[in-house]
Amino acid sequence: MAGLTAMAVAAVAFLAYQASASAPAPAQLAADSRTPAKAPTAAATDKPKKPRKDPITLPEGSGKGERVVYSLDERRVWLVDAKNKITQSFTVMPSTVSPKPGSYAVTSRTATVLGSDGVQIEHVVRFAVAKDVAVGFSAAVDGSTPSPDPAKKTGGIRMKRTDADALWAFASIGAKVVVVP
Repeated sequence: MAGLTAMAVAAVAFLAYQASASAPAPAQLAADSRTPAKAPTAAATDKPKKPRKDPITLPEGSGKGERVVYSLDERRVWLVDAKNKITQSFTVMPSTVSPKPGSYAVTSRTATVLGSDGVQIEHVVRFAVAKDVAVGFSAAVDGSTPSPDPAKKTGGIRMKRTDADALWAFASIGAKVVVVP
């Protein structure tokens, strides 16, 4: 009987660890509640806006210093070093739930997990909560980047596996993420 109890306690501890690893930090939840109620979003069903002349250059208002910049309208991510030099830029497929424009910090990372859409994903880098959904970058293990099902609330911003490798190496816990329209 003691062995069964020990196994049950271990199972509960493991599940508690998994839940805490994917939960946003309390400071992030407080910051999310202070952001304006009406802000532009870019759901996956929206078409990207007309791109700027040079989509590789950083958008205005994306800040300074080392950061990840995510443009909702352009569906693009830039990795920017401490000297404001772009080290990498790539396109992404947004989720059905998008964060509001603003400055965030990476709150958790998971090497591999089953996504909320049922797809096995890797290099999950979470940085926001929107509409009670954790939002973060990831790549499908099978390499796919399909449009998400608009009927589901998902927060996974998908990218190619090679791009996810670069973002995973760049954005550790606490790294700055700037979301722009």
